[in-house]
Amino acid sequence: MIIEPRMRGFICTTSHPKGCEQNVKNQIEYIKSKGPINGAKKVLVIGASTGFGLASRITSAFGSNAGTIGVFFEKPPTEGKTASPGWYNSAAFENEAHAAGLYAKSINGDAFSNEVKQQTLDLIKADLGQVDLVIYSLASPVRMHPVTGVLHRSVLKPIGSTFTNKTVDFHSGKVSEISIEPCSGDDIENTVAVMGGEDWAMWIDALKAQNLLAPGATTVAYSYIGPSLTEAVYRKGTIGRAKDHLEATAFAITDSLANIDGKAFVSVNKALVTQASSAIPVIPLYISLLYKIMKEEGIHEGCIEQIQRLYQERLYTGNKVPVDEKGRIRIDDLEMRPDVQEKVAKLWIEAVTENLSEIGDLEGYRKDFYNLFGFDVEGVDYKADANEVVNIESIA
Repeated sequence: MIIEPRMRGFICTTSHPKGCEQNVKNQIEYIKSKGPINGAKKVLVIGASTGFGLASRITSAFGSNAGTIGVFFEKPPTEGKTASPGWYNSAAFENEAHAAGLYAKSINGDAFSNEVKQQTLDLIKADLGQVDLVIYSLASPVRMHPVTGVLHRSVLKPIGSTFTNKTVDFHSGKVSEISIEPCSGDDIENTVAVMGGEDWAMWIDALKAQNLLAPGATTVAYSYIGPSLTEAVYRKGTIGRAKDHLEATAFAITDSLANIDGKAFVSVNKALVTQASSAIPVIPLYISLLYKIMKEEGIHEGCIEQIQRLYQERLYTGNKVPVDEKGRIRIDDLEMRPDVQEKVAKLWIEAVTENLSEIGDLEGYRKDFYNLFGFDVEGVDYKADANEVVNIESIA
């Protein structure tokens, strides 16, 4: 079938298998070009199919020759209907890993559930024995609690007062003002339940209980802080409370792993175009201005560049992992450079519909968005028939 992007609000409801495959191959080639990383050899990635999780799996496999198990929750294809992009990404990754002689298996299901946790533990036990790196990169808006059975929904809201600022519809380029009402009721508790550290700790506890963590094992969860422009709705809002909980959990996990000399870190990463960030008011405008500046400065990074640098320059240098005053790894250092943020703040004041295409990189934002779904990828013939039914080798 000929597959074209179909939009519904801020979501693309189709994805292109060949475009996703090419995206994965491009990331693999980037990692190979940067040389070997003396990293973990047996890696579990929870949330492995898109974004930072996918980049982590690729970096582990093709930077450190690691065997990887990826856990994700993606929609498989049916005849006439495309899969979600993470499905195609994972199929392409497995094909490339197996062709390179690397162990790679995947589990598709709700990572919050006890069932998927046990399925993963059984697979580690059978195939790898233990893992020495666990990446936690889930980005779900909802979580069914495995103990209480309560369905928690996260919200992106300010705390205490209404937040009003600029935003942009990245499809039309229209800059407008938006107001977000403050959270109420159980919004904070629900957001922390979904996006905080409880599930991360549950994974590590389960792995430790069955002796599946190697001595000196490391676990890393991903987070974001961002600039003062977005802090009222992000870092000082409901999601910020969840991130605070995630960061506190890292210390608790490190304490729990003391007997195997294990460590847990939160890595604060750069603002990037993701399915989640595209739906967050204010963020698309901020990212389009940020991209323009960082590209002009020659310091722009995508997911794969960020994670390669995290592994090469932070986690696996042979020295103690460098952290900030709150114990966090900062790989957002280039984004948060004072000169970069000063330029963003200046452009923010100037930004209107009429000049955004000049002072911002809205085209780069759009391209990255479509790339998420396998569209607008160089080297792919989108006029050719594509087979939408693609299997993941270890799941089929």
